[in-house]
Amino acid sequence: MKPPLQQPIKNSIVKVIALHEQERDIIRQAAENNRHAQQKIYNKYAPKMLGVCRQYIKDLHQAEDIMITAFMKVFTNLRNFEHKGSFEGWIRRIMVNECISCLRVQKKTGFLEDEFYVEDTFNNIESHFSVEDIQTLIDNLPDGYKMVFNLYAIEGYKHQEIAEMLGISEGTSKSQLSHARKMLQEQVNKFKNYENGTE
Repeated sequence: MKPPLQQPIKNSIVKVIALHEQERDIIRQAAENNRHAQQKIYNKYAPKMLGVCRQYIKDLHQAEDIMITAFMKVFTNLRNFEHKGSFEGWIRRIMVNECISCLRVQKKTGFLEDEFYVEDTFNNIESHFSVEDIQTLIDNLPDGYKMVFNLYAIEGYKHQEIAEMLGISEGTSKSQLSHARKMLQEQVNKFKNYENGTE
């Protein structure tokens, strides 16, 4: 009987540890204003973070400007990253907060103080649409709806957290999500009817 093959597993663990240590070293260097290390971080995460900003900001050029501003805050605050969670998640939170701040300054987000909401069932649209189509549907939402929908459905925040972030009540957060889902479902139904030739 042959002994179990444990060498590949051991090699994988060693690689993961090595990559983790390498990332820690790059973060440390970037925190010390090493431009090469900062560029490495930017090159690695910028494409994904532009996508994050684009979820909140309809204009691509403005989303890119916000992303760059947020990266400046990332590099300024690198010493505050405690390596207790995902580095990518830490960067993502900064991106989201910068988008929210920008929309607030531009006064583009209005929240109806509506405590009424319905726990509805929202059909999964991923199987019917491309990523670009889904983004277009979300872009069509009013900014308040879009912000709450993104924070809840994409970022995974709870309503209490969203309420604190946006300075609204928990009930308003729930109602904004409910309205956003309803509006998205209406858009999906309209698209399906158009495809089926019933509209």
